[in-house]
Amino acid sequence: MSTEADASPHHTLIVRSWSFDCRYAVGYLEVAPAVQLVMKLYHLHGERRYGSKIASLRQIFSEYGLIRYRVLVEVRWLQMLSNLPEVTEVPPFSQETNDYLEELLKDFNVEDAQKVKDVERVTNHDVKAIEYVLKEFFEEVPELAAAKEFTHFACTSEDINNLCHALMMKDAVEKEVVPAMESVIDAVATLAEDLAEVPLLSRTHGQPASPSTMGKELANTAYRLHRQREQLAAIPFLGKIAGAVGNYNAHLSAYPEVDWQTVAHKFVRSLGLEVNPYTTQIEPHDYLAECFHAICRFNVVLLDFDRDVW
Repeated sequence: MSTEADASPHHTLIVRSWSFDCRYAVGYLEVAPAVQLVMKLYHLHGERRYGSKIASLRQIFSEYGLIRYRVLVEVRWLQMLSNLPEVTEVPPFSQETNDYLEELLKDFNVEDAQKVKDVERVTNHDVKAIEYVLKEFFEEVPELAAAKEFTHFACTSEDINNLCHALMMKDAVEKEVVPAMESVIDAVATLAEDLAEVPLLSRTHGQPASPSTMGKELANTAYRLHRQREQLAAIPFLGKIAGAVGNYNAHLSAYPEVDWQTVAHKFVRSLGLEVNPYTTQIEPHDYLAECFHAICRFNVVLLDFDRDVW
């Protein structure tokens, strides 16, 4: 949940009850210039201190990032509808129209995201605000203007959000987290090779024991880190677009002749995600828990390594 109000002509006041401030045990209160607001990483309280370390994540996990992914999903869903012969109200888009949509996605910027936030102050609904702003863009193209009321067709907000969250995590893991892990693994593995013949007195039960080498002990850590990296990289990113209770009810009521399960599965896969075929309204996010736990395990191995070195 979030509520917003104008603090001044140039500032927006944001109160997010889901963002917990450990210092004061109250909701996180952020006042930021309007244009900067959508680039904030609200759930990372260390942004002020570690901003330079997480700069690459702003394009993914900021408010702007979330809005941009929502726009992507909404546009792709409308394009999918245009390819269904049964949905006669949304005829196939011309190349010019599809080119316009691609340009819209490519050029969507922070100012456009701020428009969404401005509309959200009126709608009090973040996903609905996306729909309204997109309809404004669609007015510029006759084919899209005629089909604009099919924006968000048969979707519940979770259909859009769960796909966005999966895309955000997929991009973060594949483009940022796994490469960072690999750089650490490579550095430790290089040290293991360089120090392969450096003797080291081992210890067991707190007493001197048989000899080992620095390289072998570093190789232990490199292998452990590699295993956790492999487990994270193997986790599938799941999504659904099955409606308000996961049964395609609205889809089938409007167009009973369409195989909506096949359409939905094709759509989710077209985004680069895997399908969760059995859900309620909510994609249960089990894969997210798996991702987070794999990252935690990698960090625990690093912590163990840090203590050993220390």
